[in-house]
Amino acid sequence: MAEVITVAVVDDDRMLLDGMRSWLGGVADLRLTATAATVGELLGSSAAQDGAYVPADVVLLDLMLRDGSDPGGNIRRLARLGSRVLVISTVPDQARIVESLRAGADGYLTKDNELPVLVTAIRDVAAGRGAHSPELAFAVAYDTTPGRPRLSPRERQVLLDYAAGMTLKAAARRAGITPNTAKDYLDRVKAKYLRAGRPAYTKLDLARRVSEDGLDGA
Repeated sequence: MAEVITVAVVDDDRMLLDGMRSWLGGVADLRLTATAATVGELLGSSAAQDGAYVPADVVLLDLMLRDGSDPGGNIRRLARLGSRVLVISTVPDQARIVESLRAGADGYLTKDNELPVLVTAIRDVAAGRGAHSPELAFAVAYDTTPGRPRLSPRERQVLLDYAAGMTLKAAARRAGITPNTAKDYLDRVKAKYLRAGRPAYTKLDLARRVSEDGLDGA
């Protein structure tokens, strides 16, 4: 039997919340535990046990809430509590998508997607794979903000393979280059992140930068 994924939704559109209850109620491995109009309301909602909020595995978070709360702050707040965050929005705003990833979001979907797409995205986010929508891929591909280094195709390939768990030798073999050349590429990547003010010294650091910049879905 598949493990049940708990889901919470933060959105100030009451019709959307009602729709989510109906939609997700028919998916066997997803359980909707709470809905709220703001993050603050969620944290004080019925998803609490003995007075303490119990984080859902995945929180669907509307990017722009009517309470005027900072989207990045909302994402970081939920992530610190242990939830993975899937941002949902009415528009594929490139700058906001990139800002969401930097704040720690695990994916970004527009609200016009159908239920199967949403369900797949929730499952991917819960599994730690992230939800890589066309909107996210486009935003990442054209992101030119100073904090995101410009990597060559070969640098990106070696980085992705190494950050995904391959040894440097395996990454080099896959790229058709020598281990020394692969190390040179990886050193260049680290130097670029250092110059951008986002040091990445270890494999874990590099994996974190890959996730932050959405490179594995680009």
